[in-house]
Formats: sequence, C-alpha cells, structure tokens
Amino acid sequence: MFTEESFEVFNVDGLDERMVEIRAHIQPVFKEVLESIKPQVEEAVGRDAFVHIAQHIRRTKNAPESTWSAISLNKRGYKSEPHLQLGIWKDYVFMYISLIDNPKEEKVMADYLLDNIESLNSLPQDFVYSKDHTVPEHYPITDGGVEAAITRLRDVKKGEFEFGRVIHADSKIWSDPQKAKEFVEETYEYLIPIYTELLKAANHI
Repeated sequence: MFTEESFEVFNVDGLDERMVEIRAHIQPVFKEVLESIKPQVEEAVGRDAFVHIAQHIRRTKNAPESTWSAISLNKRGYKSEPHLQLGIWKDYVFMYISLIDNPKEEKVMADYLLDNIESLNSLPQDFVYSKDHTVPEHYPITDGGVEAAITRLRDVKKGEFEFGRVIHADSKIWSDPQKAKEFVEETYEYLIPIYTELLKAANHI
C-alpha cells in the first residue's frame, strides 16, 4: 500500500530518475491493489478485465507530475472506454471512474449519468469529481456542479469527467496500511456498480 513516502517520488528531478522511483515504489502498489479488486470487477461485468499501468513512454524530457493505472475490459488499452483508475499526484492518491479522451459512446454514457444523477448524489459526501485529468484540481461531489460537468462531457469535444475519492498525502490513514487498503477497497465497492451500468449503457457488456 502507499505510504507517506510514496509522495516523495515527485521530489525527484529528471525524467529517468523519477521513473526509476515510480517503477520501484508506485507501480508495484498499483498492481497489487488493482489485481486485488479485479475479481470483483469481472464478477460484476461478466467478462475478463485487464490491469494497465502508465509507462509514460512518450515522454522525452519532463518528468510526470502524476502517474496512474487502470482496469478496463480492453486488453490493449483503457482510454476508449470507461475505466477504473488508481493514481497519484504529489498531494493525493485518487480512485476514480474515468471518462477521458473521447471514449466510444461518450454522449450515451453522459446521458446515462444525467438520467441517473441520483446515483452520484447518493455517494458519500467525501467523494469528488474532476473535469480534466491533466490537472490536479478536483471538486466536492456535493458542490452542485456535477450536472454541469457531465453536460460538458457530453457537449464539448474535450470534455472529461472523473469521480471517486482521494486520500491526501498528509492523511493519517497512511500510518495504518490495513486501514488505507480497506478504504481504497470500499471506494471501489461504491464505484463498481456505477461502472458496470456505464458499460451496459454503452453496449460494452
């Protein structure tokens, strides 16, 4: 599981140097956590699921400011469909359902979320959402802006929508790895049913 020290990888300068630290200290946690929840996903969707870990191979100069992993139903990638993400910025770890980079049936899925907005409104109050996966800003799911964000996903070509939970770097939960693990797993227990319904809406399952 992540620890307070996990966030220190973002203090390492240089692309190659930071990637060494990410591979050593972050990616094994990605694999451990997502492999542990993969059976739940497969049971829910009735298909094989696949774990993907970002390698940042297109980068040639700048070190990544965040890094992430995903579960999807596509063996070759994840961005073409809704997916479950686990990632880390220098300030927090995030656990999201992610709709980014114009996935197939994006408008259909956005309409599904708008028609079923109560499924998001009924999530615990510490859930958040993001409108752009390339920046660290996120917003409380209770702030009244969710519907507008989903509408933007549907109507704007570069629109994105992610939602789930974050755990900040200074959270006391990191001092108890078992408690942190349970919190992460609980978050995905909330997300997997919504993820499954999104896949159904888009005829992915």
